[in-house]
Amino acid sequence: MRAMRCLVLTCAWFMLATPALAGKTPPVAKAPVWRGQTSPSKAALARDKAQLAFQRDLVSVLAPRADAMPLLGAALLARPLFNQPPSNSFHSLIERAAQADGNGPAVSWIRLADCDARAATCPNPDALDTLLKQAPDNAAAWLVKLGVDARNQKEDAAREDLHAAAAAKVYDDYAGTSLKALADSVGVLPPPAATFDHTHAAGAVGMQTVMIFGLASTQPQPSLQLVAKLCENAGKDDSIKADCLRLAKLLEWGSSPLARSLGLHLRDVLVDDPAQQQQAKDARRNLIWQVQNFNQLLTRVQDDSSLAQHLLALARNGGTEMSLQLAALRDDNIPIDPPTDWQPRKAE
Repeated sequence: MRAMRCLVLTCAWFMLATPALAGKTPPVAKAPVWRGQTSPSKAALARDKAQLAFQRDLVSVLAPRADAMPLLGAALLARPLFNQPPSNSFHSLIERAAQADGNGPAVSWIRLADCDARAATCPNPDALDTLLKQAPDNAAAWLVKLGVDARNQKEDAAREDLHAAAAAKVYDDYAGTSLKALADSVGVLPPPAATFDHTHAAGAVGMQTVMIFGLASTQPQPSLQLVAKLCENAGKDDSIKADCLRLAKLLEWGSSPLARSLGLHLRDVLVDDPAQQQQAKDARRNLIWQVQNFNQLLTRVQDDSSLAQHLLALARNGGTEMSLQLAALRDDNIPIDPPTDWQPRKAE
């Protein structure tokens, strides 16, 4: 076993080891999960009600399917809904997807959230075991296991998880697959007129696009904050520092902006070469520019039907969250790198 030798790091394992994933369903809100938390008008409340009914109808149409991806889409649509019939619940649908033709690690990843946080069963242990068998070269899976082992005070196992993540070939949280499943699913029924605001030019397609990106934002994530603290506190343990640097390189090319940001941060704080530190800072600045500009695209979709249709098409093409964002920026003629004098806004 690669035992831990740094006292500070050992303490960090257990002080920061929180459950890696959310419970069985996200918190139920009065409004759909993709809506902002503002005081809605009567018309907005009526649209929210219609949208939730539309979401339930989509689940009902998709639930009889026998292949994995439509069932994954149905499960993602059902996850924030309450009082679902047992056969149309998130639990039932994701379990069926796991047994269906075409199932794979993306289904197991979402199945991690089929658990009960109050009973301390998150992430779903069977789903995690399956995921590690299906995708042993995915660092994201090992980082989920790291969170579990750290929470359970399994020091040597957590150290092995870090090493396995560093030795992996990819980092993929399967958000791109979830977006594809949602984008394919949302088109199986035409949205009723009551589901969208007719004062917004994009109408139904704008509402659909906001819906799928909002639902995909609840994708399970490993505890990246835990990983950051563990690596930052590596101290003089050269083996931990070496694994963290290997992991940083992998994360820099990961599937999500969060993973890339962590990889660049680790390179910045762990390397000794000032030139590499500056390269990491510059790359992280570029990443913030990309994320902010993509988020601005999302704010336009309800008033720009061609943009909404294009983002839906990109989601249906698959790929990763990061590749979709970069493609969307290029297609909208937004430069990938910011102007030389641009700086991210500081939090107030």
